[in-house]
Amino acid sequence: MTKLPKIALGTWAWGNDGTFGTAYTEDQLRPVFDSAMQHGLTLWDTAYAYGIGTAEKTLGAFLKGHARDSFLLSDKLTPQCMDESFANPVADMWAVQKKLLGTDSIDIYWVHNAAEAPQWIERLAAFFENVEHAPIIGVSNHNIGQIEEADTVLQHHGLKLGAVQNHFSLINRSSEESGILDYCHKKDIPFFSYMVLEQGALTGHYSTLYPMPADAARAAVYNPIMDKIDTLNLSLKLLADKYKANIAQISIAWAIGKGTVPIIGVTKEHHVTDALRATEITLTAEEITLLESTADKLDFDIIRDWEKGMV
Repeated sequence: MTKLPKIALGTWAWGNDGTFGTAYTEDQLRPVFDSAMQHGLTLWDTAYAYGIGTAEKTLGAFLKGHARDSFLLSDKLTPQCMDESFANPVADMWAVQKKLLGTDSIDIYWVHNAAEAPQWIERLAAFFENVEHAPIIGVSNHNIGQIEEADTVLQHHGLKLGAVQNHFSLINRSSEESGILDYCHKKDIPFFSYMVLEQGALTGHYSTLYPMPADAARAAVYNPIMDKIDTLNLSLKLLADKYKANIAQISIAWAIGKGTVPIIGVTKEHHVTDALRATEITLTAEEITLLESTADKLDFDIIRDWEKGMV
């Protein structure tokens, strides 16, 4: 298993798909990438689905000139993006993604969601069977039953499940409640947590007085519950003050403290320094429990349209 850093950096917003309400250019994002690499945050998570290759192409442009052993790449096979007209859609997508990234290898390769499960993990397993230097194979947005099924499929092909990635935050702990987190820890499978900051909701940047921009798709989810988010952010602020940090850094530190690798979306240089600072904060067990208790009492229900029950 490749040694993983404490944090991965995400490129979802780089795809300019309307989720975040802002279109980012290479000129805006390059300083962010450069800062991350300089600070040793070198695990990049992307997907063809993020702007139909836009995020991958942008990341690939930035990676030019960097030695291949100076970074790690995490990319995804998205069932909804597959072209069944090809004799081997997996081989085609694998080639397309490597070309967009400008690389001969990808370190972690995921089945992006459980659509038509287990079809795509079976195809992926068949494609990488007996392949030297195959990537770590993971599944994202899968429930506990689908994760166990994927593990079995991979073993039949002489492979193993190497990673799990799900939406996981203080206000969505379904992967813990369903036993997925415990399953991963017992089997020594890294669990990657995405949307730890809930697309900016758990950063203190937004509030009932300063809601998310209406033209962003995320606004429809978070603005109606911003009063609850305000309450949780107050608890996060108390710890932020204690650790001389900010709310985002405490949210990230919580995810690290749960034994996960958070994927933090970066579109500004301070997102990089926030992530770096979060790796230096170790919350106590009591502090983690207090944050979770506060969130539980607020009774959030933010399962998104791409998510299914985790049991």
